[in-house]
Amino acid sequence: MKIAVIQFNPTVGDIAENAARIRDHIHQCTSDGVDLAVFPELATVGYSHHDLLDNTYIVDAIEAANQWLQREMPIGIAALVGTVTRNPSPTGKKLFNAAAFLEAGKPSRFIHKRLLPTYDVYDEYRYFEPAGPQDPIVYKGISLGVHICEDMWNWPEFSTYHLYNCDPLGDLVAKGADLLINLSASPFSHGRHELRNQLIGKICKTFALPFVISNQVGANTELLFDGDSRVHAADGSILLSAPAFEEAVLVWDTDSQYTALPKRPEHRVRDIHDALVCGIREYVSKSGVFEGLLIGLSGGIDSAVTAALAVEALGAERVRGITMPSKYSSTGSVDDSIALAENFGFSCENITIKPAVEAFSSMLAPMFAGTDPGVAEENIQARARGLTLMAVSNKFNYLVLTTGNKSEMAMGYATLYGDMSGGLAVLADVFKTDVYALARYINERAGRPLIPVSSIEKAPSAELRPDQKDSDSLPHYDVLDAILTLYIEQRLDADQIVLHTGFDPSLVVRILKSVDRNEYKRKQAPPGLRVSSKAFGTGRRIPLVMHLDRSSVEEMTKKLSSQVSL
Repeated sequence: MKIAVIQFNPTVGDIAENAARIRDHIHQCTSDGVDLAVFPELATVGYSHHDLLDNTYIVDAIEAANQWLQREMPIGIAALVGTVTRNPSPTGKKLFNAAAFLEAGKPSRFIHKRLLPTYDVYDEYRYFEPAGPQDPIVYKGISLGVHICEDMWNWPEFSTYHLYNCDPLGDLVAKGADLLINLSASPFSHGRHELRNQLIGKICKTFALPFVISNQVGANTELLFDGDSRVHAADGSILLSAPAFEEAVLVWDTDSQYTALPKRPEHRVRDIHDALVCGIREYVSKSGVFEGLLIGLSGGIDSAVTAALAVEALGAERVRGITMPSKYSSTGSVDDSIALAENFGFSCENITIKPAVEAFSSMLAPMFAGTDPGVAEENIQARARGLTLMAVSNKFNYLVLTTGNKSEMAMGYATLYGDMSGGLAVLADVFKTDVYALARYINERAGRPLIPVSSIEKAPSAELRPDQKDSDSLPHYDVLDAILTLYIEQRLDADQIVLHTGFDPSLVVRILKSVDRNEYKRKQAPPGLRVSSKAFGTGRRIPLVMHLDRSSVEEMTKKLSSQVSL
């Protein structure tokens, strides 16, 4: 049998276009002599659909697309297409997450997803009914163990919690499956490629069966999909593998001999770079409303890296920069911004914010009389810049990219309605130390310092007061990022972080308190591109109104734990 693995990039909600492109792929596969075409999970509607599925007309459109694809099937080929179907039962959720098996002249058959992830960015139990045991599909003499995304992840060693009390793959194998086929919409995070390698290798060796996975590619708002579709032999070795972050078709002839592919070397910074470029490009192309990208340039590393990613995503002709000096801005900040724009070939305007800051200072002078200058006055500068960027954005229909990184967002080292103004937060899931790594990678790949060396080497500063440096308010970033990674991404508490790092306990507690205290700022931030296993946004839900005294809670826990129950 010849099986085509279609690494497909759907647009959320564009059901007619998604279905038309699926049909075109199937017809091309027919011309290429393919027997079975495999598409990703929810290919007809895109992932993540969120509450679109609460609209009856959307579900009607998906079912109409399912029926249309069935009618459009050519003779001699079958297709597995990720989609949605209604639950005919009067109880339970109204929908199933499904794989449609389509073959000309025969009724459509549907495999339903059994394990519904409801954690981090996943909220599938909100929409779908978990299915019971499913049967393999026999096609051209081969029993296909078709399952959907999470159905393959129920292994204790590959999850923080063992969430499900059933074994979808074991059940399919027990019913005679000859080949396991997974339809996925599994988002990218750094390290995910290697984790998939280990998981699928374990599955193949456990059941002594080959494995096919077709994973979605592209980006939908904050979720980025690298694809990473592949075919594994029964011993776990990789026979075919699709390139990352682009649509592709793999054709596997089950009767042919293949040489196992070498393990793809991990390159964390490259993968983050490619994911962010994909996220920017897809946000603009799929929304279809912006002429280009607008970036406030400070001469610093964050805005420089954001601009470099933007140019790669859309081209220099669709990127504009604005440098907005205040009386505290160094000459080097403006010069570095201009040099950056010249190196990458995009336009850069110089608009001073001094008149706006002076006007606001004059307006507020009666109200602020008798008080010492402080953060309020500093933030007027950031907000003047935000206002300037949004005015230009409105005038020319350019999407403003915010430039704050994950370290700053974690600590609240950002100004609401100032540097947080914009439509897409490119670096919101990238720690400051990784921003530096991205800058070095961009320059190394180019073979020259496209990002000025001075932007990389200068001490980070918001330049809102004389001689200001980030280190005045924050620990050095290598220390800060180590603590934040353990707290945010690995979910360790203060004592565990101190044990892992040896850092001063009071420093660790201070940082954790700051992260918790600044949730209100992050709630008002633009959507950020997710590249880690735990990003700020939909995957991290913390109450805004709460009273959480960490030290009191820990003291109470220790006290109660020491008491003996009678």
